Amino acid sequence: MAIEQLNQKEQHIAYTRKEAEEIVEKAKENIALTMNKISEKYNKHGQYFLIDLTFTFNTPKEVMESNPRKDDAPDGQMNMDEVHEGVPYTVNPDGSVTVKNADEELPDFVDPFADKKDVPDEDLPY
Repeated sequence: MAIEQLNQKEQHIAYTRKEAEEIVEKAKENIALTMNKISEKYNKHGQYFLIDLTFTFNTPKEVMESNPRKDDAPDGQMNMDEVHEGVPYTVNPDGSVTVKNADEELPDFVDPFADKKDVPDEDLPY
């Protein structure tokens, strides 16, 4: 799935009006800039300037409203071919559910540690 950026907001800080205006002038080089604002702020350390920039990237309506392709699932999400259908079951006429016993199809479990000699807990140093 192609990721397309629609909006981006940025905040910058400057300590002089000239620095703030330089940041805005540099941002104006980008044609996607739709809003800029320089706010003069004060705190216990003195005066600073907060610069808010908003970029808007035009995206065609067809791209936004189109259905994603079957093989275009986002990262970590399964597409419809990979979906697991779950456990088969049947519903009885009385409303109870019967699940086929899947354990009958599994091979017998062999414990790989069965041959190991057990150490009694009394011999442990703690």
